[in-house]
Amino acid sequence: MKTKLYAVVDIETTGGMARRDRITEIAIVVYDGKEIIDRFESLINPERSIPFEITRITGITDSMVADAPKFYEVAKKVIEMTEGAIFVAHNVRFDYSFIREEFASLGYTFTRRQLCTVVLSRKSFPGLRSYSLGNLIRHFDIKVANRHRAMDDVLATVDILGRILSSEEGVQKADRIINAGIKASHLPKDITMEMIHSLPESAGVYYFYNVYGQVIYVGKSINIRKRIMQHFGNIDSKTDKFIAKVADITFELTGSELIAMLFESNEIKALQPEVNKAQRSKDYPYFVFQYTDEKGYMRYNWDKSSVKTRNNKNILNHYSSKSSARGHLHHMTELLGLCPGLTGLHDAETSCFYYQTGACSGACQGVEDSASYNERAQEGIDLLKKSFDDNFFIITVGRNQEEKGLVLVEDGHYRGFGYLNAEDMNFGPEEWKEAIRYLPTNPECNQIIISYLEKHPETKLIKI
Repeated sequence: MKTKLYAVVDIETTGGMARRDRITEIAIVVYDGKEIIDRFESLINPERSIPFEITRITGITDSMVADAPKFYEVAKKVIEMTEGAIFVAHNVRFDYSFIREEFASLGYTFTRRQLCTVVLSRKSFPGLRSYSLGNLIRHFDIKVANRHRAMDDVLATVDILGRILSSEEGVQKADRIINAGIKASHLPKDITMEMIHSLPESAGVYYFYNVYGQVIYVGKSINIRKRIMQHFGNIDSKTDKFIAKVADITFELTGSELIAMLFESNEIKALQPEVNKAQRSKDYPYFVFQYTDEKGYMRYNWDKSSVKTRNNKNILNHYSSKSSARGHLHHMTELLGLCPGLTGLHDAETSCFYYQTGACSGACQGVEDSASYNERAQEGIDLLKKSFDDNFFIITVGRNQEEKGLVLVEDGHYRGFGYLNAEDMNFGPEEWKEAIRYLPTNPECNQIIISYLEKHPETKLIKI
């Protein structure tokens, strides 16, 4: 049986945000569960100044890193020492995210199996007041010369890991965390743990195939590997039969969560996977339609969607709720000065309150002739066919640091997405359209964008 290797890592940084801050020191110890096989440590020139508070904690100064190698100069060593090993750190999300970000800036995707000794310690040493590295060092009386220096903290982490791996139960707990609770024996025969661990930890759309090469499920996630691990780790009676059919997995990276959601919707409609039943033919439950009454007035109304209610109607748009359908009608009615009684917002058969207040010109009472009224009402068709009043691009993150993602909304609807190198963004919107992957319009994509913009008001929009 092949010996399992653990690459225990610790870094010091200029701050706490991987996308903003940089590494100032790194240490790696390769450990087989019993002995240290290899070790590496180096200060790193972060190519920026180190904040005073960070220097106070770590003791690392600007002068100490001035002549140190930059990360790209030690990158090959980091790859070699962690390749084929489990990436271990105390609070692994922190160390792993910084190293991934450093490699991303070099155009390389860094992907490793991970093990967090904070999580593992909680499961192995229940009842402690705290599971911080400092508290565990004190609890086990581990000798450390320089806390908050990379190699000293790594060696303390190796000590803690060794205590846990000294028992079979500890090894099993570590394996459960590494594999997110997935038991290899429960995987379909064509899916291996290695296949799952090789999946990217980035945003995108993923596909499950059966043995005949047919797509049976399409999903999306901001972390493809993590989401797929959840699929295989939480098998119950409902999902057991579905998971058993999976014979292959592919994916397409999107960079941004928004593009992943939009692309997933289009792919489900196009591929009709058997498991995505709810999304395959999702009808929005309300719609707005237009007709001309027996007196010759152009009218609008809304209704709940069914085969019977949709029959022979000139449907203009679909909506996720009654309030959104009525809201769109209300916006059109006010904008064009139409009568709420003829746009489904008020009972037109009774006296019109809006006519009495002057907000309605009296079409509902026959005061305004149909020809005059219909000139304005005709404009409502174009308004209601649109989910958006403006044409615009949404600018998102790209699939790597050198590009940007683009989402195009034009003529009132979502049209598609694409990517451009960041330097090509200077060309302007007309040239951006050449990068767009145009896709069929569906009401769900419009609603996805509306909801996303409501939740993320800071999203960058460029009107065209």
